[in-house]
Amino acid sequence: MIPSPSFVLDEQALENNLRLIKRIADQAEIEIILAFKGFAMWSAFPTVLKYVSGATASSLHEMMLCNEFMHTKSHTYAVAYKESEIGQILDGTSHISFNSLNQLQQFGERAKKQGVSVGLRINPEFSDVKTDLYNPSSPTSRLGVKSDSLKNGIPNFVEGLHFHVLCESDSYALEQTLAAVEEKFGHLLPQIKWLNMGGGHLMTRKNYDTKHLVEILRAFKAKHGLNLILEPGSAFAWETGTLKTTVLDIVDHGSVKTAIIDASFTCHMPDCLEMPYRPNLAYGYSDADRGEFKYRLGGVSCLAGDFLEDYSFDRPLTIGDEIEFLDMIHYTMVKTTTFNGVQHPAIVIRKKSGKLELVKTFNYEDYKNRLS
Repeated sequence: MIPSPSFVLDEQALENNLRLIKRIADQAEIEIILAFKGFAMWSAFPTVLKYVSGATASSLHEMMLCNEFMHTKSHTYAVAYKESEIGQILDGTSHISFNSLNQLQQFGERAKKQGVSVGLRINPEFSDVKTDLYNPSSPTSRLGVKSDSLKNGIPNFVEGLHFHVLCESDSYALEQTLAAVEEKFGHLLPQIKWLNMGGGHLMTRKNYDTKHLVEILRAFKAKHGLNLILEPGSAFAWETGTLKTTVLDIVDHGSVKTAIIDASFTCHMPDCLEMPYRPNLAYGYSDADRGEFKYRLGGVSCLAGDFLEDYSFDRPLTIGDEIEFLDMIHYTMVKTTTFNGVQHPAIVIRKKSGKLELVKTFNYEDYKNRLS
């Protein structure tokens, strides 16, 4: 019996995604690495390492996680680096991308002298992302350097360019992005050795056109002679697990019944409020009109907005019922908080044998040690 709430990773589903990712990398003759910002469940890294050898980090701590559990130096990109951390970051990094010309000037030559391959993040000013909060390529974005600042080229120690403008996108959005990169930064491509295309490539989603992805990557590589790097986060853990919760109470106020669960959207599923993302259920419907019985789903924190509007069910909910949210591994576990001291979900792996392995539980000490 696993505790509630629990994140439950399906090992077989993860391995299926990894096989597909490796096949694409081999066919396109490119490098695909794991982005920790989307999936950093290091207890699953022994499975990951059977198919993928590298990872990308966005901070000192992610770089350290890569060194320790992926057993390799990281590709590192951060919006800004601290002087007090840059030495340690460079020691554990193989490729480093800078977000601005200021940071490139401050740390770039130092990185080169330490044998780290230096890159610069660019802003192609194109994205198919509709939610502003997740769109990194607006004209006023703080992320990346625009082409009008690079008309005179880049320093000769810069070996790569890096862009990240997609979010759960398809290969056709990447194709449009590459056209924008060629239009705005084509004069720089002969000067570099590698191009990092960031994340947002949801190649493991059903009906994703992987053949088209391979074709455009092979064509771009042949045209420009560059080493190409992709660093998806969601694609690795897409549809690989759930968040299991339990109904603690039913609150009935007028026309609205709210099922209070022992987890929290703001603490454990923030994309549900930010994106907003509406997850499906293992039993029950995200379509409020499909089932006969409707309930708002309420989180256990005191935030007034910690709820999702009506879900529906084929029977009335009762206290003690299980509500299991699907596809809750990528960009959920990495974003959790202990706001209100809310119990953090346990972490469980469903092994290929079907056995459930309880990897970690969280307690008061975990909450207390985040504070002082």
